[in-house]
Parts: sequence; structure tokens; C-alpha cells
Amino acid sequence: MENRPKIIVVGGGLAGLSAAHTVLERGASVIVLEKNAFLGGNSTKATSGINGALTKTQIKLGIMDSVDAFYKDSADSAKHLLIPELTKVLTWESASAVEWLSEKFKIDLSLVSRLGGHTFPRTHRGSERFPGMTITYTLLEALENIAKTQPYRAKILKKANVRRLLKNEETGAVIGVEFEMNGETLQEFGPVIIATGGFAADFTENSLIKAYRPDIYHLPSTNAQTTTGDGIKMARDIGAELIHMDMVQVHPTGLVDPRDPDAKWKFLAAEALRGVGGILIDRHGKRFCNELGYRDYVTDRMWNSKGPFRLVLNSKAAKELVWHVKHYMGRGLMKKFKNGAELAAEMNIEPEKLEKQFNKYNRNIETKTDKFGKKFFPNGPFVMDDEYYVAIVCPVLHFTMGGVKISPQAEVLNKEGPIPGLFAAGELCGGVHGANRLGGSSLLACVVFGRVSGATASSYLLNDISNTISNLPKEAEKEAEKEPVEVQPSMKITLELYGTGEPVTTEVKVPLNGQSNAIETTTTKRTETSNEAKTLPKGHPGHIPITKKDKKEEGETKKDTNKASSNEPKPNRDRLISVEEVSKHNTEDDCWVIINGNVLNMTHFLNEHPGGKNAILLYAGKDASNEFNMIHQFDVIEKYAPDTIIGKVANGTSKL
Repeated sequence: MENRPKIIVVGGGLAGLSAAHTVLERGASVIVLEKNAFLGGNSTKATSGINGALTKTQIKLGIMDSVDAFYKDSADSAKHLLIPELTKVLTWESASAVEWLSEKFKIDLSLVSRLGGHTFPRTHRGSERFPGMTITYTLLEALENIAKTQPYRAKILKKANVRRLLKNEETGAVIGVEFEMNGETLQEFGPVIIATGGFAADFTENSLIKAYRPDIYHLPSTNAQTTTGDGIKMARDIGAELIHMDMVQVHPTGLVDPRDPDAKWKFLAAEALRGVGGILIDRHGKRFCNELGYRDYVTDRMWNSKGPFRLVLNSKAAKELVWHVKHYMGRGLMKKFKNGAELAAEMNIEPEKLEKQFNKYNRNIETKTDKFGKKFFPNGPFVMDDEYYVAIVCPVLHFTMGGVKISPQAEVLNKEGPIPGLFAAGELCGGVHGANRLGGSSLLACVVFGRVSGATASSYLLNDISNTISNLPKEAEKEAEKEPVEVQPSMKITLELYGTGEPVTTEVKVPLNGQSNAIETTTTKRTETSNEAKTLPKGHPGHIPITKKDKKEEGETKKDTNKASSNEPKPNRDRLISVEEVSKHNTEDDCWVIINGNVLNMTHFLNEHPGGKNAILLYAGKDASNEFNMIHQFDVIEKYAPDTIIGKVANGTSKL
């Protein structure tokens, strides 16, 4: 892989993974650089599904959707900021994106629901787990398998924090990236696809939220804390145009944890909950909006109403999304009520007032009319003797529609046009959704533009290789250029060769008789550091100076690393630990959990957990098996965090 022409993908979420697989399909090699300890990104958090119009599943279910209808819905949502050519790519390629996932990767996308702003049910998901987790993890496993079995074709580097894009100053083309990993500054060369996500968690010193939307900077976020707009900033630094940067989506239903209501980081209540019939009520039990309206509309209605706001599902709606409901209840973010009277008591209102509001809604269902404009009323009616599943919700920073300006071919643009060698995919692409994104189109944009960018970058690489080959001198030309050279015994000959071959040293022995046909050469492989192997001469078009650590600093780092590793004994996995003992380790500084009969010390893993440390701390000192099994595959601990296992539960059964 080291010496093969390759495409560099920056970011290991669904967009980056889709791009990487497309590059491989086109016959090129790929390297994925991810700044976190795990791949997946925000894509794993997506809870509602992926949109697709005119899919095989829709046809099988008799859903009379069309590409034109999906385009119109997306255009209406985008409002005055619609960019038709980008929205066409998103919607027209939607069915093929869904089929690619289901056919190539065998992902279950057999269930379809209608989300807000959609005229037809077109948001696809499977029967288990969150769709974002299922889709992203499947593509991740497939790429890891290729990297393992065909390392010359695919490579994955984690904790590789890309800091800047490298350019050929003469041509303006992007020729690679510079990144930090294991305390070193390194480089990779090749065309670049940036897929680093948006900036809905950018609370850094140079925050893009603060720069473009300071009015919402105070809101909590549903994003991973590392979603800080890195790719947008790097592209901007080399002249890329940015577009729609003030278009930040505030989602109406972030889940409020009653134990920590002011938490900056919140889980999202899937829009699918409203899609199956959930209603939103204010502090008095009154509906205040069309629950299936655009996200910006629902959020605006909340800001003009009185909270706390509750998302309420009856038993029929909850049964349709039973996995989601179990997940939220397991996290303590949703509560079950035996009947409407219990819910009214929780809200401190009279049961008759709540029943009156339910009856109003039931009449809307019967007449199919609603003063808020709602047209679809699944899973009614709402009656007082039914069971209810309820969550307190609030507006949260969720998605950024703004980002780098791209062409329909996913080329990153500057004021003059495409920047050669630079492509983009996913949320950092500005203009795809206009003023507002429809639910279910986030995963779709990752897959669609991941595939488009992968295809375009592959064509660029092939064209670049073809041009290089065509410009090489032919044998006849090389022979004609040769001039007889008389070799003198005193000559010192040094050969420096730059190309894609392995680093070598060539020793030239010249005989004293000056006969050039008797010259002997000996070639040996040269051992170099990774930095030295990447350093090109100043005359080379790819030359960028590399920052090296000084010897003292480098030695101290290696010494500390070796010291740490030598002082940490391997945990005894067969050690029996009581549940009582586990319960004592229940803080952020000392966090143990039980998963499927195994005891895990998660203390040093908290900040690396893709779902955030709070998802683990919720179960500190407790058994997290049910929650873990709802989200993860059984093998993820052995694959990604085997050293966290410190023993087994006494009188328990290990299932890992």
C-alpha cells in the first residue's frame, strides 16, 4: 500500500466509508484517516433511517412514491436556498443508494415510515437496532476485512488527526494531507476526499457556530463532541468557498435526562417517533404544532409555547417502534405510564384537561383535519385507559446545512471552479439541503455523495496516472538522448531516484581502466523512518517540509510509553468479581460495568467511546447488558476494547 497510488479519505463515518468502498469498487487503493479511536462518527447515532424513493421495498409495500415527489419535498424544505443540481443528485440517486446497502452489504432495510415533510413513507430502516449504527457498522466491518486480507488495497489509521491539506503551489492541486499520530507529524500523498462531518458541536476557540450563529451557541447538542468542522476549516484555509454557513438545524426533540436536565450533550428522540403517531404537548397538555411539519417549523412553535414539552406515544405507536422505546427507557429518558391519569398526575394537571385534549385530537383523526395542518394521523386514537410512553424534549443543535461548496460531482470549489484533487462527502458539503434538511436525508447524503466522491476521485486518479504514463519518454527517445560518457577512475557517482519504488541505496564501482562496460552496481534496501521516506526533494512537485520532533522530546515520549506499558499488567480475565464489588466502582474516575457476564473497567475508555462517556457512566457500577445488546454486536468488545475486560461476574455466565 505504501508505494501504490491511492486515494486518501479523511473521516471514518458513513460518508467516508461509502467513499472508500466506492474507490475499491473502481479498482483504486484507499487509506482512511480517522482522528478518533473508532470509526463511525455521528452516522452511528442516526435513529430514524435512510430515505429512498422508488425502492424495491416501497414497490413491494405498494407505496406509490416517485423521484419527482421526493425532489419536490426536498426542494420545499430547502426553500429559497435550493440548489437544484445538488438536490437532484441526492434524490435521483436515493433508490440506488438504498439498494447498494441492501444488496451489496445485505443490510435489512425492510421497514418504511413517513417522517415530517414527506408526502410518502420513504424512510427505510431494519427491525433491530438504530439504522445508523447498523448501516455504518456493516460498512466498517467490510472495510476492516478488506484491509486485513488485502492490505495493499485498503488501510485504516485511527487517532490520525489531519491538520492540513497539502497543495502543489504551481498547479493549485491538492496532493495529500499532513496529520498527527502517535506524537509524530506525518504525510500521505494522493487525491483527497474530506468526509469529516459538520460543526454542530463546535464549541472550540475558533468555533464556526459562534462565528455564524452566536444566537444558538448556548443550546445543547446531539453530536459527538469531536464534530468541530475540521474539514470545513482545512478546505477554507486553501481557498475553498463556503456556503449557507448560518443554516444550522435545531432539532425539536432532544431528550431531556431528568437527572441532568441542563446537560450540554443530549440524545436525540428519533423523528420516527412522531412518524408513527407520537404527539407533542406543552405544560398544559395541549398540542401546539403539526408534529410532522419541518423541523425548523416545529422548533419555532416550541420557542413560542410554554414547556416543559412532552413527546407522547400511545401503545400502538410504541409497539411499532418497540426497540427505540426500550432503548430510551433503558437510558432513563422515557417513562411508561399505565394510563392517562398517571400522566396527568406527573404533569400536575387534572385528568379531565388531558382527556379533553386527547378528544380534540381524536376528532381530528376522524375528520382528517387539523388547525395546525396535519394530514396523516397514524395509530390513533388517544384514550385515557391506554398505556403511554413519554419523554421530555427540548430543542438541540443537530445538523449543519452549511459547509464547503461542491459541484454535482462532489468536487470542492473555489471562486475559479473545482480544486484539483479535492473532493467532499457528507455533512460538510454545503448546499445539499438548502435552508432545512428532511429527516432521513442525512444518512442518504452520506451514502450518495460518498459514492459520487469515490467515483469522481477514482476517475481523477486514473486520469492523473494516465497522463504521467503518456508523458514518459519512449525507449527510442531515451536512446537518442544518450551521449557517450567516459568514466574516469576518480569519479564519484551518486544516484538519487524518486518514484514509487522502495527506498534503496545503489553502490557504483568503477574499474581503474575506465571501461564503462565493466562498471559494477550493488543495490540494497534502505531502512528509513516514516518521515524520511515521505520527504521529497525541494524540486519535487509534492515537496512539503515535515515537522520532526527533536531527539530529546522523541526519546522522552518513547520512554514514557514503554514505562506505561511495562507497569500495567495484563488483567486476569478469569478473575471472579462479585456484583457488590462492581457496584463500588461507580464514578468517572473509577468506572466498572457488567456486560454479558463479564466485568469491564471502562475508566480509561470513557473519552474514547463513540457514543460519549455519559452513555457508559449511566451504568457505572451496574449491569449494562440489555442496553449494550440493543445497540452493539457481541464481538465489538473483543475487537475494539479487549483490555477493558478484567474478570467475570461471580455466579454469572460470560457470553462474549
